[in-house]
Amino acid sequence: MTGPDIRDDTTDDHERFETKLVAQDRDAARVSTADVDETTAQRLVSELVDSNVVTPVPNERVLVHEPSDEAFNSIHQLAVFHRGWTAARDADEGGE
Repeated sequence: MTGPDIRDDTTDDHERFETKLVAQDRDAARVSTADVDETTAQRLVSELVDSNVVTPVPNERVLVHEPSDEAFNSIHQLAVFHRGWTAARDADEGGE
């Protein structure tokens, strides 16, 4: 009796396909921070201040992200950080 015909073995094809799907899922789950322009950052930070997620400290000229206790002197940096922080938190909740 001979072994399986190598031309009929689709194991490698299946593994490549599965690897590609996992990579697509991972890419879809990532939050893009590259699209945070200045207008978007200002809008997001204003919403965060209104909802008490961010506290401005005027005499130090910083914005404090309350959930993480991180301070920022740039609205843009804070907006990008918050998007990443939210994505990480959501990923942790989804994995539990």
